[in-house]
Amino acid sequence: MSTTLENTTSTIEAPAEEIATALVFSDLGLSSQVELAVQMTGYVHPTAVQAEIIPHVLQGRDVLAQSQTGTGKTAAFALPILSKLETGKRLPQVLVLTPTRELALQVSQAFETYGACIPKLRILAIYGGADYQPQLRSLRNGVDIVVGTPGRVIDHLNRGTLVLDGLTCLVLDEADEMLNMGFQEEVEQILSKTPEKKQIALFSATMPDPIRRIADQHLVDPVTVTIRKKSLTNDSIVQRCVFVPERDKMELLTRLLELEETDGVIVFTKTKESTVRVADLLAKNGISAAALNGDLPQLRRQRTVDQLKSGQLDVVVATDVAARGLDVQRISHVFNYDLPHDGEAYVHRIGRTGRAGRTGVAYIFLTPIQRGKLRLIEKVTKQAIEVVDVPAAKNINLKRIESFKNDLKNTITSEDISAYHKLITEFAFETDTDLLTIAAALAHQARRGQPLFVRDMKVEPISSRGDKPGRSRDFDSRDDRGGRPRRDRPEGKFERGERFEGKRPRKVGGKPGAGKQRFQIAVGSQDGVRPGNIVGAIANESGIAGSDIGPIEIRPNFTLIDLPADLPQSVIQILRRTWVAGKQLKIRPFDPR
Repeated sequence: MSTTLENTTSTIEAPAEEIATALVFSDLGLSSQVELAVQMTGYVHPTAVQAEIIPHVLQGRDVLAQSQTGTGKTAAFALPILSKLETGKRLPQVLVLTPTRELALQVSQAFETYGACIPKLRILAIYGGADYQPQLRSLRNGVDIVVGTPGRVIDHLNRGTLVLDGLTCLVLDEADEMLNMGFQEEVEQILSKTPEKKQIALFSATMPDPIRRIADQHLVDPVTVTIRKKSLTNDSIVQRCVFVPERDKMELLTRLLELEETDGVIVFTKTKESTVRVADLLAKNGISAAALNGDLPQLRRQRTVDQLKSGQLDVVVATDVAARGLDVQRISHVFNYDLPHDGEAYVHRIGRTGRAGRTGVAYIFLTPIQRGKLRLIEKVTKQAIEVVDVPAAKNINLKRIESFKNDLKNTITSEDISAYHKLITEFAFETDTDLLTIAAALAHQARRGQPLFVRDMKVEPISSRGDKPGRSRDFDSRDDRGGRPRRDRPEGKFERGERFEGKRPRKVGGKPGAGKQRFQIAVGSQDGVRPGNIVGAIANESGIAGSDIGPIEIRPNFTLIDLPADLPQSVIQILRRTWVAGKQLKIRPFDPR
């Protein structure tokens, strides 16, 4: 690997930690303040993407980097940017665009960590769903670095509260994800408001045509770096698949959490409602769990993440949107309770474990009719996934017996039980009951009526790879029910960004579906808006999951869209102020009269 500036194109095909072990951060030319902050974090060796990109960014070169999650790309741009930064100027010098508020927070926190030794450094994260006043106050007082989501950045630009005249560096982080969420026009609009002379660093896991067009139009003589891993997922993550009927998923999850040696755990579900339901059921089973979804206020979401980091909370049940950018090193297990929408989401989900050199375990629950999805997931990750059986009852029962005995020993040796000893002796004398019977009754009482032992789960037998002989399991051949070919499936080779589940175009017709209300927004076809722009903006700014967004019908002057009927007023207020295609949504209930 070369870090000399003569190379304008670099391709690295190996795990990051194998590439850069010969280098240390002091070899890269960082400022003394930044180098000291890196030493305080305990990091010594840069990853491949860091070792390759940092020298180029320090020299002011534009960078086009294709790199997967978990390769250390945040530090790859944060460290050299901080090394060159001149604090104390009123206008922002650096703008980092991220697709979600979670990633915006993560990136801003990384800047704070690596800039800990820089005096008077001012960093601001701006994103939808947060109170405007603190953001406005910080912008008035002056900031050095702004990290934000496209929608909220556009909002501040249109208000005149964010001025980019002093910008020297722009970073597009997870650019493909921003485009997938419908933010292409917003990104283009932001780029048009930046000074002509500036440094741009564009990071993307994939390089679709729209990303390349942005790079060709806006980057000047960029250094192109591609970090190609042998697989899209970390080799330190053990992937397992369990086939289980939908009705038995909760029981399976509870048993695995009881049997496995876990630390922090993330359980991924499709909808906000299911995060609450699963978290509540886990809590009823004595497991410390909480939901994390877009409906929760930002402060509560951050408190939940902080509790998970500190060990006050063991399990978080989250949607993909809510967990985007979540970085908690103690995560030992990820459970895909529901099938993710696409390959990108799956890679992101399981990338929450196996971080910072640790090993991790990722489970995916597939129903019997989803058996054909296994090869699809393996194709996406380029890794074989072990199919395992549901835990046997005898293993659960042995674990419970061991735990019961250990708890007894700990109580006897470490607790004062003299008062109970006296009471039990009196009870035995008064009722003529032997002490063993009393002890068994107390143990039963402590379980509050819950049986000590479990029975084996009845699961439909499934072959080791889940297919009948000679039957195709490719995504575009047959549906999950094994019936006729589906016409709505995408054709051709399945790639990372494609969906696991084909869906027909959304069109408004008749009355809204159950639990939905029809809304009208003030952008239409004459504004050049597309469904992806609307879905991306609503999902990112409000936290509403894409699966909760119903049919969309774009008319010339406005658009109709079906959303959950129980949207909080606070979310509606956010959506009213959200910008799409250069206009505010000004959302309101649709009146057909």
